[in-house]
Amino acid sequence: MDSLVKLAAPAGRVLLSLIFIIAGIGKLTSASATIGYIASKGIPLPEVSYVLTLIVELGGGALILIGYQARIVALLLAGFCIVTGLIFHNDFSDQTTFIMFMKNLAMAGGFLQIVAHGAGAFSVDNRGQA
Repeated sequence: MDSLVKLAAPAGRVLLSLIFIIAGIGKLTSASATIGYIASKGIPLPEVSYVLTLIVELGGGALILIGYQARIVALLLAGFCIVTGLIFHNDFSDQTTFIMFMKNLAMAGGFLQIVAHGAGAFSVDNRGQA
């Protein structure tokens, strides 16, 4: 059981980080479409929002993956999940959009677990600890 507990935190970090890293790469390879989508939601300065989103998704995803400053980064990503869910997935009459909103809330919950319990094993935050 101790091995399972020790592996749960890094496995959780990998799973949570992948969606952000993959989404960030997708946004990086389709900049104009992403900026257009951001603008269509009425977000001011869509180009700036695009760059900030890349930083959060790619940078935050990578930091969670390696477990560096995990509590702080996880808190930022939890807030990002809630805010982006409210902005981009707020048509609750559409089941797919509602599920995407709930996915954002679930990810926020996962990040709040990192805020509460830290990065766990195999992380930069806990290097040198068994």
